Amino acid sequence: MFGLDSTQGCADGEQVCQQVYEWTNSKPLAHASDVFIGKPLSILGLVVLGLVIRWVLHRLVDRLVAQAQDGVLPDRVTRFGMRGRSTAQAAAARDMATATRRVQRAKTMGDLLKSVITGVLVAIIGTMALSELDVNIAPIIASAGIIGLALGFGAQSLVKDFLSGVFMIFEDQYGVGDVVDIGEATGTVEAVSLRVTRLRDLNGTVWYVPNGEIMRVGNMSQNWSRAVVDVRVAYDEDLARVTRVLKDVAHDLWDDEDFKGRIIEEPEVTGVEALDPESITLRVLLKTAPMEQWGVARELRQRVKARFDHEGIEIPLPQRVVWHRQDLAEARAAEERTAEAQAPRFGDPTPTA
Repeated sequence: MFGLDSTQGCADGEQVCQQVYEWTNSKPLAHASDVFIGKPLSILGLVVLGLVIRWVLHRLVDRLVAQAQDGVLPDRVTRFGMRGRSTAQAAAARDMATATRRVQRAKTMGDLLKSVITGVLVAIIGTMALSELDVNIAPIIASAGIIGLALGFGAQSLVKDFLSGVFMIFEDQYGVGDVVDIGEATGTVEAVSLRVTRLRDLNGTVWYVPNGEIMRVGNMSQNWSRAVVDVRVAYDEDLARVTRVLKDVAHDLWDDEDFKGRIIEEPEVTGVEALDPESITLRVLLKTAPMEQWGVARELRQRVKARFDHEGIEIPLPQRVVWHRQDLAEARAAEERTAEAQAPRFGDPTPTA
């Protein structure tokens, strides 16, 4: 009735029951001691074991996160050696932004790993505890498998979102504060979770995009950025002179103390980029710190406009001809009169070769 062996008094493995049975030679007392002392002690031991394993694994994750935050490359100071100026300050600013991003990514991955470890341990310890209470766990495991399979088929989009979120975090595709283009929306990332990404566009609209729906990501603020400024000039301008002026303006901006750390490499004038019907387009490239490309480009355009005005370089505008209805009617009447005057009349001599 109580699951006791008639010769030994207790089932195999019930140490408390066997010990009490040896002391008292009483089966009911031995069984009661196993129910009220042995099984609670076994469950408590499983819980303590699970907590110890969880603590050890979490400590291991914390060490991995700390190593990821410190990085694997030694600190360095980069010199570009252009115009004799050290870019240590620019490199320091860039390294600080990179380090901050690395810390955020490491913490996110650490929290994710800790959550996975806790969930797995809770499932394992809970199943073992039910087994200690003489619960048949085979149907539970089978039911869990069936439920997991059903959820996998019924919530495919949700599973897809979670898996995509995991890979996005591990691959560091973007993070909070980045300006990204994800197809349907472009803006600043405000929050990243395993299921959804929240970003705000230039108009202030907040977009919630499921991670599984993101087919591609364009990150405009990761590690470094580039300001691309196209300048148009008239066809009668001396391109060598215009190129020299653009280089002077760009290098003045590069040497400006207010822009140290914002422009991280010497500007480059690539030359003629396009020949349009009204103008010639020249391009200036400036490598900047993340999120600084728009402000640098606006400042460069302002300085180019002021310098062109001073040098007398023309920035052409498209030429358009506007016809009023009265002018159009007069033009058509003039064309008709011209056609009538040029038309041959009856009786006119026929020209001969």
